[in-house]
Amino acid sequence: MDMTETAKTAKLPVYMGHGGKIVTATGELSPNMQYGDKNNVDNAMLVNYMSQLEYELYDSLRKPGMSVQRAGTDVYIILVRDSIMELDVADISPDGADTLKTISKIINKYNATFMEIAGYTDSIQDKNAAYALSMDMAERVGVFFAQNKVSTSRMFIVGRGSARPIAAQDDMGRLTNRRVEIRLSPAR
Repeated sequence: MDMTETAKTAKLPVYMGHGGKIVTATGELSPNMQYGDKNNVDNAMLVNYMSQLEYELYDSLRKPGMSVQRAGTDVYIILVRDSIMELDVADISPDGADTLKTISKIINKYNATFMEIAGYTDSIQDKNAAYALSMDMAERVGVFFAQNKVSTSRMFIVGRGSARPIAAQDDMGRLTNRRVEIRLSPAR
């Protein structure tokens, strides 16, 4: 299940109760934006806020196995498993810890966002094992963020198993399909 608009709406009171912010309340309007259609002004603020977030993440995550993409007003961080976790153990590697600390600092700076942390695996395992592994990866990233002062009221953690492959199922493709995707959506 994705973090749909309905899920975000249901989570909003909890998020706001823990000191959360919505994007339109994060800064002052420029003189050009103080007049006009409220929906257009709000949409411009969302796009601007998420663009700044995307650029800061992109500049900070120039490493192999990581990418930052934007789709509409959502920003996606794709972290290949081997870039953040130990090879033979499910623990977060020292390099991965540095990367996740950098991400958590930026996410804390841009705190008017919801996060969907989704784990994915390759299709070599049976479905139950793939789901359990993907959920474990996503939970480890979520726990790491929580330990680095990212509010859990912003997080939605899900394991998707081998769904949505982004590469072929050959040796290199399987490594790419084992990943954690962090989807950042603006709180409205």
